[in-house]
Amino acid sequence: MSNQPKPNKKWPLVLLGLNAIGAGAYLLLASRAWVIRQECEAGLNSITGEPFVWFISIAPLIAVFFLLNLAWGTIILKRHQWKTGHMWLATAAIWIIAAIIDFSHHQC
Repeated sequence: MSNQPKPNKKWPLVLLGLNAIGAGAYLLLASRAWVIRQECEAGLNSITGEPFVWFISIAPLIAVFFLLNLAWGTIILKRHQWKTGHMWLATAAIWIIAAIIDFSHHQC
């Protein structure tokens, strides 16, 4: 018998769901610095403090989820839970898609 604890099958789904909610929160917070469509149509291209607003808005959220996913990835590697690794990789896809959506709204 192995000394490793049996993985709870609910936790990967819970963490995947938390990451999806976190990515949604990221988009909500980052949307404060998105380009205003009416300004683009009028030919205005203002950049003043948007990068600072964007970074200050998302930094705490990104830090929390980075640490959460780093811990999750470490557990997967140490316990050889390769099936759970697929869920962990799905969270990376969620965050990449969220970043693509965010960055697509930063320019006219």
